[in-house]
Amino acid sequence: MRKLQNIFRLGLKELYSLRRDAVLMFLIAWSFSVAIYAAASGFASDLHNAAIAIVDEDRSQLSLRIREAFLEPEFKAPVLVDFEEIDHLLNTRTYSFILVIPSRFERDVLANNQPAIQVNIDATATMQAGIGANYIGNIISQELTRFAAESGQTNALPLRLITRFAFNPNLTSAWFSSVMELINNVTMLTVILTGAAFIREREHGTLEHLMVMPLTPLEIMVAKVWANGLVIVVAVAFCLWVVIEKLLQVPVAGSIPLFLAGTALYLFFSSALGILLGTFARSMPQFGLLFILIVLPMNLLSGGETPLESQPVLLQNFMRFVPSTQFVSFAQAILYRGAGFDIVWSEFLVVTVVGLALFALAGMRFRKSISTGK
Repeated sequence: MRKLQNIFRLGLKELYSLRRDAVLMFLIAWSFSVAIYAAASGFASDLHNAAIAIVDEDRSQLSLRIREAFLEPEFKAPVLVDFEEIDHLLNTRTYSFILVIPSRFERDVLANNQPAIQVNIDATATMQAGIGANYIGNIISQELTRFAAESGQTNALPLRLITRFAFNPNLTSAWFSSVMELINNVTMLTVILTGAAFIREREHGTLEHLMVMPLTPLEIMVAKVWANGLVIVVAVAFCLWVVIEKLLQVPVAGSIPLFLAGTALYLFFSSALGILLGTFARSMPQFGLLFILIVLPMNLLSGGETPLESQPVLLQNFMRFVPSTQFVSFAQAILYRGAGFDIVWSEFLVVTVVGLALFALAGMRFRKSISTGK
């Protein structure tokens, strides 16, 4: 009971110290509110409300169908313009896309003459230009296929391909980017908080004060883990319920308490990593350098930014034993696909085992740094 009391009181000390650190408090509040919202809504990769105009020189039933096929929310309502206005409208950025449907277009389609539609694109916004070109090509192809089938043409496709997107039917980028930003921030903030707490003790000389008290290194480490982990778990719960579900309107398919339980296990690993880096760094600038070398690549290779399958096989096999990869895996399974514990238990197990091993390594390094001062 005495050890538990020591751990509890040391944890309260960590919370009081964190409350007085205005920079870290601002970083936590920003990372789990504005940063999540900005990443989800400000850097969207999908097409939304693109301005489009059409030069319709055919004025046929087929050209009308193509015009009416461009719908919200991907495109604004198409506007008819003259051919001579194209350069001016693109130069003034009035429209991002301008289609030119030539005269005799419908007649040439019925005669199987393969007429061309010109698509003029403002490519200064490179991502929007590429995505919009694909959208326009698909829309025109679908309308031509339907028109050919209704006209009884024999060159119509012999089958109808139906694509179904599971878990994100409209391919809304905010659904993906918001959760991935949350996952990345959990890792970064936990490592920073625990590492900064350890270095702050050393810089202020309070670590030596703790060591002359009837406390063990294990009690000091566990106190830092639970105190900083509690702050992150509360911030994650707030972010999921308020920012992601309410503000961004992202549907969460699975159990949030199950995800928070997995997050707590992962926080044990990331807190141990922060303590381990804090034992090697002598100051916050050194800690920042170690953070860049270890934590940022770990986030990039965990499968949140790029698919794990696209990495070299040797790197894949290594990253499967890194808890950040397992964290991304069970977070996507729970929040996107509604997975239960029976599906994600193996990821939970890997995170727990590796976290305990790293915590033991951090404990050994912590005792050595205390005894040798290095």
